[in-house]
Amino acid sequence: MGGPSAEREVSLSSGRECVAALQSLGYDVVALDAGPTLAGDLAAIGPDVIFNALHGRWGEDGCVQGIFEWLHIPYTHSGVLASALAMDKTKTKDVYRAAGLPMVQSVLAPKSEVMAAHVMQPPYVVKPNNEGSSVGVYLVDDAASGPPQLDDAMPPVVMVEAFAQGRELTTTVMGDRALGVTDILTDGWYDYTAKYVEGGSRHVIPADVPATIAAACEDYALRAHAALGCRGVTRTDFRWDEARGIDGLILLETNTQPGMTPTSLSPEQAEHAGISYADFCDWMVKDASCNR
Repeated sequence: MGGPSAEREVSLSSGRECVAALQSLGYDVVALDAGPTLAGDLAAIGPDVIFNALHGRWGEDGCVQGIFEWLHIPYTHSGVLASALAMDKTKTKDVYRAAGLPMVQSVLAPKSEVMAAHVMQPPYVVKPNNEGSSVGVYLVDDAASGPPQLDDAMPPVVMVEAFAQGRELTTTVMGDRALGVTDILTDGWYDYTAKYVEGGSRHVIPADVPATIAAACEDYALRAHAALGCRGVTRTDFRWDEARGIDGLILLETNTQPGMTPTSLSPEQAEHAGISYADFCDWMVKDASCNR
């Protein structure tokens, strides 16, 4: 848990919840804040299983999974390749496209060019190509008087993506099972604060959508999970423009390390499917392996 990414605080929150749940089931749990001595720390502890509650870069992009494989310690969630693919938004779209899954147009562009002039017609979104939790997301709407002025923390090359109008939907996959569809309601942009601050968003589960849309979300989430080569638990996010029916449903991204905080969507979907938080964690531990 923890680690050095921009999502450190979220990961610590996820980790605390997972530790408490696993301890309640009788597991002997060591909470480890991942740092530069991680490999040595793991070798000294000698765990039977690693529950990976890291989020963001280094913990979700294949880097730490490579350490787990090197040490031959079974671990939860996706392996090296699937994690690296899913964390890279452009590579994810390449996989989606090959699998026939719907998405919106996007380009990679130098930060300097994005700040100098519109690289596509507004509305569009600017974001890092390899961060999660809506870290560093800029929305440029129709009324924008000029291109966005990005902060210094943004990488030299960013993704510019056509804005997808509509409702925010999400589906968790647990192994080979989709756990339903949640409609995420906010008063504004579904940003980092809306995701993790109590009361920042409201979750409607099951989503009040036509059966065809709910079935499509579950089908697309399962297909994305399989196409990326994911394992364990993932969550795929969608936008749905209801005025366009099924043609208005598009995939945004697939999260290989979904949040496990008190406001997180995946444990909430599991609970709705009859799986308690503790049992959800227990399933992940029992699903752990190497060569993922």
